[in-house]
Amino acid sequence: MTLEVLFWLSVCGVLYPYVGYPVALMILGRAVRRPEALGQAGASPSVSLIIPVHNEEARIERKVANTTSLRYPDGHLQILFVSDGSTDRTADILKRTASPGMSVVELPVRRGKAAALNAGLARATHDVLVFTDASIELEPDALQHIVRRFRDPQIGCVSGEDRIAAAGGEAWYGRYELFLRRLESQVHSIVGASGSFYAQRRALCAPFQEGMAPDFLSVLRTVEQGYRAVSEPTAIGAMTSVKDPRHEFERKVRTLIRGMTTLFAHARLLNPLRFGVFAFALWSHKTLRWTVPFFLLTALLTSFALVRSPVYLVACIAQVVFYAGALAALAEWGSLHRSVPGKAALYFSSVNAAILAAWCQYGKGVRQELWTPSRR
Repeated sequence: MTLEVLFWLSVCGVLYPYVGYPVALMILGRAVRRPEALGQAGASPSVSLIIPVHNEEARIERKVANTTSLRYPDGHLQILFVSDGSTDRTADILKRTASPGMSVVELPVRRGKAAALNAGLARATHDVLVFTDASIELEPDALQHIVRRFRDPQIGCVSGEDRIAAAGGEAWYGRYELFLRRLESQVHSIVGASGSFYAQRRALCAPFQEGMAPDFLSVLRTVEQGYRAVSEPTAIGAMTSVKDPRHEFERKVRTLIRGMTTLFAHARLLNPLRFGVFAFALWSHKTLRWTVPFFLLTALLTSFALVRSPVYLVACIAQVVFYAGALAALAEWGSLHRSVPGKAALYFSSVNAAILAAWCQYGKGVRQELWTPSRR
């Protein structure tokens, strides 16, 4: 294989997951034209709302207030806050501010998010489970919007939309992911739900497993059992961006390790002969996305080796400038970190560096269970 072929294959390997895949979804979506089947409107289903928290004293009162402001029929909503071995005043604040219909489960020792969710599951009594984090503020009607999709008997999991208002890499990337989820919902199923706000039928929800991403795991289990997982654009929650890029990088690495662990434990879903278009989405959205850093490195090295050609010289210079801009934005040199190109270069580079770091740690046998909620 010549270096030129390797370079262009690498370019395709970078472009397909980010550009080619959404184009393919748009084409498939026009062919499918799946109607929104909501069935007959009726009484709202009974909901158990599970909120795992760890050391959230700075924002737990605001989350409690937001939760109690949700509009949902009386007697149909069970609220479960689970404190996962919090060492600050989180549990005390929860007990003090708890309203009728709200229960506080306190785990004395920190055991991880899966254990916290399972403690909530053990106490959940209703037909639909809704999972949310302290980091998101839900709109008053968000619960009603997310559960209405369960009128369609083929839908087993529904993701809300977490929106970041600020302009920046995380916010733009989040909007791109929401765009993909809407396309995937039209074609068949989303690949991953919002970890901050999603719902699942109780009958489809088995205990969560240590080291696996709960939102990703819920989607995979839903599809395995013959149901669809979709996104609901009207079920909205607001979040702020992570302030420190270093914290965002660490969060990404932790999330990716859990995602890799989850996918490899359910690799059978990658079989297109059994899971059809969902396998295509899983390959495109997750597996191939996680190969992009290797294609980026290959494109850089091959273009450097081919610099005697004007085309590859330009390609090499463009890549070096792009990565230099990302480093300059990270170091906050001048005003680049406040500019659109600087933010875009920094976020794209940091995401792919996090993927590379996650692969290295995963290859060493590192698995991630204990969680540290992002400070936003």
